[in-house]
Amino acid sequence: MREYSVPVVVDVPGSASLADTVFQRGEREPGRVILRRKAGDGWPAVTAGEFRDQVAGVAKGLMAAGVGHGDRVALMSRTRYEWTLIDYAIWAIGAVTVPIYETSSADQVAWILADSGAKAAFVELDAHERTVREAAPGLKDVWRVEAALDGSLDGPLDGSIDSAGVDDADLEELRSRVSGSDLATIVYTSGTTGRPKGCLITHDNLLFTALNVLHGPLRPLFTGDPAALLFLPLAHIFARMIQVVLVEAGAVMAHTPNMKNVAPDLQDFKPTFLLGVPRVFEKVYNAAEQKAIAGGKGRIFASAADVAVAWSRAQATGGAGLGLRLRHAVFDKLVYAKLREATGGRLSAAVSGGSALGDRLGHFFRGVGIEVFEGYGLTETSAPCSVNLPDANKIGTVGRPLPGVTIRIADDGEILAKGRNVFVGYWNDEQATGEVVDADGWFHTGDVGDLDDDGYVSITGRKKEILVTAAGKNVAPGPLEDALRAHPLVSQAMVVGDGRPFVGALITLDPEALEPYAPATAAELRTDPRVLAEVQGAVDRANSTVSKAEQIKKFTVLGSDLTEESGHLTPTLKVKRQIVARDFADEIAALYGTKG
Repeated sequence: MREYSVPVVVDVPGSASLADTVFQRGEREPGRVILRRKAGDGWPAVTAGEFRDQVAGVAKGLMAAGVGHGDRVALMSRTRYEWTLIDYAIWAIGAVTVPIYETSSADQVAWILADSGAKAAFVELDAHERTVREAAPGLKDVWRVEAALDGSLDGPLDGSIDSAGVDDADLEELRSRVSGSDLATIVYTSGTTGRPKGCLITHDNLLFTALNVLHGPLRPLFTGDPAALLFLPLAHIFARMIQVVLVEAGAVMAHTPNMKNVAPDLQDFKPTFLLGVPRVFEKVYNAAEQKAIAGGKGRIFASAADVAVAWSRAQATGGAGLGLRLRHAVFDKLVYAKLREATGGRLSAAVSGGSALGDRLGHFFRGVGIEVFEGYGLTETSAPCSVNLPDANKIGTVGRPLPGVTIRIADDGEILAKGRNVFVGYWNDEQATGEVVDADGWFHTGDVGDLDDDGYVSITGRKKEILVTAAGKNVAPGPLEDALRAHPLVSQAMVVGDGRPFVGALITLDPEALEPYAPATAAELRTDPRVLAEVQGAVDRANSTVSKAEQIKKFTVLGSDLTEESGHLTPTLKVKRQIVARDFADEIAALYGTKG
């Protein structure tokens, strides 16, 4: 058993709450620019005073609608300015934000709304509104997010707040009652049972973690004139934590709701740093490579990439030699500068989480001049447990524990975490809470890893079955596999996609269901168009129960069944995932166009 802890940098008082900084800065520095909103071709500024007033306006509208301390309010929207505005308005009155991914299925939305007991909901698009109203027809108040700014919809947020009898004194009285121990959000995350579990995150969980990130390991990122563009879903705890960090730092924050617009928005907004998941950095690299190849400069780019990686690796052994430094300088003018310019020209750092970035990709970006700091955490730990440091970035690891966090490696290799970042528990599920948080307060992550002598954490595997795609999306394979096996033609199914760009599946055929196709064997029928059409139908039905990000994009039918005799099933007929992944490595690799 090994253990490493880092002392607290900022000891946040228990009376502090998340909206405090919004109101305090709005009073002290009302003219300070803290956000920018995308409007046409520009990014008009939002000052601290304006943001404070808008937060207060929405908060009073919620009060007028009867939303109070502890009430849950759902929020289903893409990443945009109003997301942050509504989130802080909910927090200002001590209510609880329940984020819902905008890609969630109707079944998932219905479960989240019912399980959380949401009293009201904000939605962005027509499709979101239809889904919420169908999922919870008894929900009285469903507002469009635009109503947070212009009162464009009928309902309690329409018209004058004052006419509803709510004034500043009423808001201040309610806001003064909010403390660190109050629940700030219930974030639903995939569970092995198929039903998302609601993680209870307090004001103190988020605020303590954010301030110790801000004034601890990532402090250099917030010097000068810091600015960040958020494009990851704010329903995800990772983006949510960065939102809080940015507000606490007073850094300029902007949002973009459409991943297709990230590239031009980066050039226009010119951030100094960004956060992403490995898939984002993979896309940046692939796009640059494909552009070079299309322009007849593929060999130059390949050489530039090799030099960037070599130059970065050399930093760990005293720095690059003269020859490597010269080649690096040449490629900096020919290639690297253009990559930096494509991100706005001011970007020098990024934070990556969600799944493993990969050693080569990390070295490539550092060699280009955009250092990526990889971190590790879960929804249950308010996002980060550990992160690499600007002055001590050990690529290939997920860094040291955050200030105030202790990481322990159990005897079986599981990573345990303890600190004020650890969640309260699962909503309405004491049994599930007891399974992951022991009597001594250690959270059992379900991940397997190691600690080196300097306290850097490395992730070596997963004890639990949850998959995390390269885009950082948690996927519970069990429900999808159950849905696939419901088809009479399907015997076994194993969902794959951990660290991969999308979800895939290995599927076997039930020998008893193949009689109509006799005398053909399973090995012969695995490519039969009739069989593939049937299996595709099973996949489509399984996909209808989950969000788009969790859906199976590609599958392959194996030539033989998985059985206990073959060593692929347990006596209780559970798939031995590691054995199957090992024995069918080539088939899995083929799903993603790689070699096993």
